[in-house]
Amino acid sequence: MIGPSWLARTQPHPSEMEFRRLLEKLPVGAYTCDRAGLITFFNEAAEQLWGRQPRLNDAADRFCGSFKIFLPDGTPLDRAECWMARSLREDRAYNGHEIVVERPDRSRRTVLVHANPLHDESGRLIGTVNVLVDVTGLKEAEERLRDADRRKDEFLATLAHELRNPLAPIRNALQLLRLDGSNPVTLERARAMMERQLHHMVRLIDDLMDISRITRNKLALRKERVELAAVVRSAVEAARPAIEAAGHELRIALPIEPIYLDADLTRLAQVFANLLNNAAKYMEPGGRIQLCGALNDGEVVVRVRDTGIGIPPDMLPRIFEIFTQVERSLERAQGGLGIGLSLARGLVEMHGGTIEAHSAGPGRGSEFRVRLPVLDTEEVDEPQVADAGEWPDAGEKKRRILVVDDNKDSAASLSKMLELTGNEVRTAHDGLQAVEAARTFQPEVVLLDIGLPKLNGYDAARRIRALPGGQSMFLIALTGWGQDEDKRRSAEAGFNLHLVKPMDPAALENLLAGLHSA
Repeated sequence: MIGPSWLARTQPHPSEMEFRRLLEKLPVGAYTCDRAGLITFFNEAAEQLWGRQPRLNDAADRFCGSFKIFLPDGTPLDRAECWMARSLREDRAYNGHEIVVERPDRSRRTVLVHANPLHDESGRLIGTVNVLVDVTGLKEAEERLRDADRRKDEFLATLAHELRNPLAPIRNALQLLRLDGSNPVTLERARAMMERQLHHMVRLIDDLMDISRITRNKLALRKERVELAAVVRSAVEAARPAIEAAGHELRIALPIEPIYLDADLTRLAQVFANLLNNAAKYMEPGGRIQLCGALNDGEVVVRVRDTGIGIPPDMLPRIFEIFTQVERSLERAQGGLGIGLSLARGLVEMHGGTIEAHSAGPGRGSEFRVRLPVLDTEEVDEPQVADAGEWPDAGEKKRRILVVDDNKDSAASLSKMLELTGNEVRTAHDGLQAVEAARTFQPEVVLLDIGLPKLNGYDAARRIRALPGGQSMFLIALTGWGQDEDKRRSAEAGFNLHLVKPMDPAALENLLAGLHSA
């Protein structure tokens, strides 16, 4: 034996020794096989790549030092069909082909193989050399880039959807004012509706600006001595409409003694409002939310628990990443840009604290824990919150139209506008309600949103078509989702038209008039 233990057992020719010394210096894996495919030499980089030291001239390690190899798609690759074996069998070079090798510890590395035949001075095939370039890091970086690009595209589509949703009831409210602006009740309803939706749009834009400032270290906090109870009170006031609209129960439990923080009250309240709104969105109606706080060794731990959809284990490490959403299925189309939790983490860290997410898994609720450093305490008043109002039902009219939208402002304003132009209108706020209303009401026209709770609009349209009389109904997809793929899917589901919010009320009126006179 000459040289390191991985050299061949027989004395090699001086020229072969020089060749092996060259391979040993390579920063990538390299090994050689004889005509039978038995490994005759491998360098240290190859051993590190395989995670083991194969035996030389042993049939158990024929063609490759890894026991398991795979194609890029994960299909197992027999050793006899690997590129090294093919290079020997066909006496030709195979360069730049990708495979995946599995180490004894079951970890995997992606490599590019460069298998080339070796010949003696007479041109006779005597073996092969294979150079293995580990590209695992490069492949992982490519996957991260693809994932970031995919999330960017999803975010842009979601942003368009979220901005269109509040625009629809605002446009409807303006049409109400044009048609019935002298009615004080209509005037007040339209004003209140536009204020709510404008507030929603401003909040979306503010969140976008805030997350941008945080990522660029441009957000400045206005810290002062504030009470935790005051922060919670402000957060609850902001989240109360969403919580009450879904019929959730909210319980708050804070220590009796006041807790003081060195904080920006508005920004810290934004953190807890985001957590409360997040809990309200991802629970079935009638869920429970608990916000509780406790002192622990110079810090306060505030927990926000819910009985909602939970968080899959694979999502927990990424839940605070920007543009990440736990679930984006149409049945769970509750809105949001996927920046709320990322924004919350940034603001908490700027206050010297930490935030963690915990969940036992899908369907088992979630808990977010915020830890913040505390100052001393003083007495503080109990929080007071205001109740949210709602619209009464509209009156009867003649032409039968079913309006389906989980945004109650959008459904109410569109229904009122249609009633004022001479129609009999019913509303539904989820997919299952839509199917039942179509069965009992037998509408001529159905204006159906796509992103609905319980049953998405595509599936609701299919079920409506299957009802007695369903084939004669004119189904219009009226939605914030407006990409070509969305329109293709709506046509396949049985919709007659696909319209994108916000719809021009005059154009809708003309469309319905044309259908009526046809």
